[in-house]
Parts: sequence; structure tokens; C-alpha cells
Amino acid sequence: MIQGIIVDKESKSALPFATVAVYNEANEVIEGGITNETGAFEILIAFGTYSILVEFMGYESYRSDFFTLTRNNSPLELRTIELSSSLSQLDEVTVQGEKPLMELSLDKRVFNVGEDLANAGRTTSDILMNLPSVTVDSQGNVRLRGSDNVRILVDGKPSGLVSFKGSQGLQQLPASMVERVEIITNPSARYEAEGMAGVINIILKKENNQGFNGSIEGIVGSPTNLGLSANLNYRHKKINWFINYGIAERKIIREGDLYQEAFGGDSLFITKQTVNGRLYTLDNNVRAGLDYYFNEKSVMTGSYLLRRSDATRITDIRYNDFLFTPDNQQSYSLRRQEELEKEPNAEFLITYKRSFEEKGHELTTVLTYLDYWENSDQVFTENTFSPEGIPIPSRSLLQTSINDEFEKQYLIQVDYTKPIGSEGKLETGLRSSFRNMENDFIVEEQDEQGNFNPLPGLDNIFLYQENIHALYGILGNKTNKLSYQGGLRAEYTDVKTTLVRTNEVNPRDYLNLFPSAHLTYNFNEENGLQLSYSRRVRRPFYNDLSPFMTFSDARNFFSGNPDLDPEFTDAIELGHIKYFEKGTLFSTLFYRNTTDKIERIRTVDNEGNATIRPENLLGEQSFGLEFATDYQIFPWWKIDFNMNFFYASVDGSNIQGNFTATTYSWNARQNSRFNFGNGITGQVRHNYEGRQRIAQGIRKGIFFMDLSGSKEVLKGRGTLVLNVTDVFNSRRDRYILEGEGFLTIGNFLNVRRQINLSLNYRIKQ
Repeated sequence: MIQGIIVDKESKSALPFATVAVYNEANEVIEGGITNETGAFEILIAFGTYSILVEFMGYESYRSDFFTLTRNNSPLELRTIELSSSLSQLDEVTVQGEKPLMELSLDKRVFNVGEDLANAGRTTSDILMNLPSVTVDSQGNVRLRGSDNVRILVDGKPSGLVSFKGSQGLQQLPASMVERVEIITNPSARYEAEGMAGVINIILKKENNQGFNGSIEGIVGSPTNLGLSANLNYRHKKINWFINYGIAERKIIREGDLYQEAFGGDSLFITKQTVNGRLYTLDNNVRAGLDYYFNEKSVMTGSYLLRRSDATRITDIRYNDFLFTPDNQQSYSLRRQEELEKEPNAEFLITYKRSFEEKGHELTTVLTYLDYWENSDQVFTENTFSPEGIPIPSRSLLQTSINDEFEKQYLIQVDYTKPIGSEGKLETGLRSSFRNMENDFIVEEQDEQGNFNPLPGLDNIFLYQENIHALYGILGNKTNKLSYQGGLRAEYTDVKTTLVRTNEVNPRDYLNLFPSAHLTYNFNEENGLQLSYSRRVRRPFYNDLSPFMTFSDARNFFSGNPDLDPEFTDAIELGHIKYFEKGTLFSTLFYRNTTDKIERIRTVDNEGNATIRPENLLGEQSFGLEFATDYQIFPWWKIDFNMNFFYASVDGSNIQGNFTATTYSWNARQNSRFNFGNGITGQVRHNYEGRQRIAQGIRKGIFFMDLSGSKEVLKGRGTLVLNVTDVFNSRRDRYILEGEGFLTIGNFLNVRRQINLSLNYRIKQ
């Protein structure tokens, strides 16, 4: 085996994805490879005499002298290879290389989202929707391999974008600020144990090349999607400055209908409900910071992120009420929600990384402070009429709701890596997070005298305090073609919830161990197999525990459950990767066993009013098979394809005897990218999510298609992109739910077809 590192001669920065070809004494290419994100490469070859050729777009190629690999010097560590830029004497010329859309390894998949035309002018939530194995429902909730229990990080750390609203906050971050996304389906003990399905890590853009460089993007779309973003960077000697800014104005249109039958005694109450909503948002995001290089092996980074979202929401609901049959209408009601919402969010980050002389010997320390606040001011009006349209004043309502939410979080994390021997490695670290959240909530209703009075149970202050402390260790080694590592993570959780006005306190604390193991066998450089195991947890979070109910819909209430217990999962994966001359094939067989599974359960009273809240089911067992491949059919046509089959058996018989379900389902995503020459490219993506049974019913299948096209302009410095998402408005959330005394059928289009035109201009990139 030979090893080495490729760097830029001037900046000494790593050159990822450089190609390395190995020649024998007959000047024949006998092996090859590419450098990873740190510029390093490893190539397995037989003993003999060789030279290497290193090539990277925009740089002069490098050809080494011949060297001899023997049993005594294997693995052979070649010296650091420095490449000189071939553009140093050229002005006003841009040479732009294209990273692959997807980079596969056995334990992680990396998606270079800037290469995906469908992401232009969109949000980070849209990026995730376009990734294999990931689905995002029309409400913005993220699922990985069918599970919504996925841990989402930004730059490897928790973020205020994933807080009170779960992953819905990602709809406020422009896609142009994201560099790449990492998906880790079976993480090692190095990662937090939170997230049964795995980890999604969103990496924001930041350059570190010498001099000034950046990009600017403008967007216009219909329905309203107006935006401007900039990613700028300047490095001079030891200091690297960076700033990302994005502003976007959007209009989101929602529509749908709900049919429900509720059985109360000898009566059958039928409701036909239609919903029309408009959400207007103005989002501002700014992230700025600097890297200070004490030397090339010691760097400190400080950054600040400020995000503010201002939203206006108007939702109109019509309830048509019937008795016994849909022909016997009793009344209809018109309800309007008007909401003004403000969300400021600030994050402070300090990171120090120290690399020692020995390759792979590193120490990283991270300090994070997060400050989040949300204010929601809502007014609800409801008027009821007879079937003939005559007002019924006694059933008119005027309600107000004020909802203030606050969060402060502190995080310290230390990670240490030390090579052991020629192939071994020790990893260890600690992590402590301190989180305090507060929700001041009140709903008031106007009485006959015009006074507003709090509704019972809807006037309180909910406090959530969470402290989690973790310690981990991982030991790994490699012998010939076999690599192995084992790890153990210990996490102590201390959670307390308090309802202040009623003095209801619910403390919880528990210590858990989370082992992990990874075994990898490389048949050769193009063919590898990995077996992995990890234990994961889903802790009931703020939204899961808060007893307050959403009030926008007077017939369907969502709330948390203060009595929830954690959900634990044991996950096993067997993965295989095969590289071909024109493509890659990645396949995975996985099994998950979950106890105390958390799932939202719907109950309906005799009058048809529904409450949806999370409950602990006995458990779930699931099996799955996943395929991902990319293939260059012709020089002008490249495809990638992902398919996921899974079986799940859910047992909720502790809630109700018939709360059990088994389901076979699948989802698939196919993307074709065409290069027509002259800087013109096109892209077509098809998405399908199969029908799936859940504990209380069925979630119907979804098919939708996206189209995109781009043209290089402004002498190659700019890219003009036109994309159409959900061409047929077919991305509908459709379901049938059945429970004791009710039947519910829903059909909602929460995000309509979107047409975007964007222009990206690159400055010295």
C-alpha cells in the first residue's frame, strides 16, 4: 500500500478529489484512486517498482520518480505532494471543476448539493427532500429510511433551526448557504446517541483559499419566492474571514380537505372540512466569522449566526356538519386564523483544532451558545350558520392566543484522536449540553359582555430543563484487508418539566450505555463490505412533552404528553459498495428493533373533536433493503437511482387491542442529468413514496416530479437556473385513519408547484 497527501503549493490547503494514477516500469497504468476531503489517498498495490501521476483541474500535473514498494516498507508513506496552480498567469479566465453529486463510503454518504440543479432558489428543507433515503413530508418533517427519529445537525452541532418546530425551521435557511449534506445511518459512539434512524449533518459554506472569493445568487419565483444571498471569503496569511447572508420573501399556499365520521351513542356525526391557507414569510440569515491559523496545524474559528423570520399566516377553514348521512346537513361554520409570528435566533461558536506531527493525531474543542425566541400572536374568529346560510349568533366565537417561547443552550465538546501503531486508532471525547426552554401560553375567549377570559387548562407556563453529559471511547485497527472498531458511549440525562401555575413538576434522570461496532472488509480498492451495530435513543423532547394544544383548528387539536418515556433502538446494517468504471453501486440490508416506540395517536370524542398526541407503543421491528447507484450512460447523460424497501411491524396493543400493524412499503428516486454542451445542462427527477400502513390506518403513496435546466453565462462566471418543482401538484398528503368510534380521511396539498429562476455569479471561484 502507498499513502500520501496532495496540497496547494501556495496555501498548503488540501486538494480533495485529485486523481492519482499508478504506473509500472512499462509505463502502464495498473491502479488509481482519488484523494479524500483532507487531500489524503491510499492505494493498495502489489510489491514492485512504480511511479505516480497526480492531476487536479486548474493545477499543473505531477509525475514522481520511480520508487520500490517492498514487504519491509509497506505501507509506504510518500512525501506531501504540492501542486502549482496552472492559472497563476491568467486573468479573467474561470476553470470550474464539478464534484460528483454523491460520494459513497460504507459508513457515510456525502451529497454535494450545489451540483443539484433542483436546489437552486430553494430552502435547506428542499435539499433534504431531494436526497436518497430521506423523505420530507408536506409539513417539513424529515424522515430517514421511513423513521422520523433522525438527529439533524448543522456543521456537526445542534442548531436553533431544529428546535421548537423540529426540522421545520430548515425551511427558513436558503439552500445557497449549504455546501454539502452528510448522511450517517449507523453512527459510531463518537456521535450523540440521539436519533434512532441516524444522523443528517448539514455543512454550511466556507472557503479558505488565499485572497478574495465568493458567490452571489438572486432568485425570483412563483408563487412568490424572492431572494438574494451572498457567500464571501477573504484569506490573508493567517486570517480567513467569511460571511454568508441570505434574505428571502416567500408565499406558501396550502389547501386540503378532511372527511370524518364519529360514532356517539346512537348518533353518527359527519364532518366535511375544507382548508385554505396562506403563509407569508420574510427570512434574514447572516453568518460571519474568522479562522485564525496559528500555524497550518493549529487553527481557531469564531463565528456568529443571526437569523430572524417574520411571518403572517391566514388560514380559512369551513366545517360542514351532518347527522347520520351526508344528505342531512345540520350547520356549517367558518373559522379564520390570523397569526403574526416573530423568530429571532442567535448562535455563537468557538472551535479550536490542533493537529500534531503524527498523521491523524488531533484535538478538537467546541464551545457553543444558542439563544432562541419565538412570539406568536393569534386571533381566531368563528361564525356558524344554518344550512340555508342564516347566522347562529349563539355559536359565534372570538378567541385570542399569545404564545411566547424561549430557549438557551450551552454546549462544550472535546474530541481527541490518537493513532496507535501503523494502522490502529484511539478516539475519545466528552460532551456536556445544558438546555433551558420556556413556553408562556394563554388562550382567551370573548364572553357575551365583551370581556376576554382564559380557557380552562390553556393558561400556564411550561418549563423544560435538559442536561445531558456524555463520555465515549472508540478503539480501531486494521490488518491487511480487514478493518474493525468498537466503541462505547455513556450518556447521563437529567430532564425536568414544570407547569408553573399549577405547580406540576415531572423530573426524570437516567444513565444509559450505547455500544457501537463496525467491521469492514475491502476485497480490493473497488469492492468493500461493512457490518455495523449501534444502539440509539429518542428522548421525549420539548414538543413531545408540552401539554399545550394547537388551536388553529377547532376540531383537530395537537398536544404533547408529559408522561412519555424514551424510545430505544438496536440497529444492525450490512453494507456493500462496488465501484465500476462508469459508476458506483451501494446496497444495504438493515434491521432495527425499537422498544417504547413513540408515535402520535388520534382519538375522537362523540362530537367529532379529535386530539392527536404522542404515546409510547410497545415497540416496532423493521427490516429494510436499500440500493443507491450512479452511472454515466453516455458522456452527456448521467443517472443516479435510489430505492428503499422496508417491512415494519408495529405493536401498540398497550394503547388499544387493535393498534397493531404490519406494512411493506418502498420509495424510489431517480435523477437524470444531461449535458447538452455550450454550458447547457438539464435535469429530471422522479420521486415515489409507497403506500404504508401505520398503527391507526394507511398513509397513501405519493408521486411527484421536478424539472431543471441551467446555462453558463457571463463568460462562465455565472449560472442561470430554471427549475419547476412538483410539476403536477401531486405531492399530496393522503391518509385514512380508523380508531375506536371514528373514521378519518385526509387529503392535503401543503406546498404547491413552485417555479424558480436564479442567477449565481462566482467571484474568483
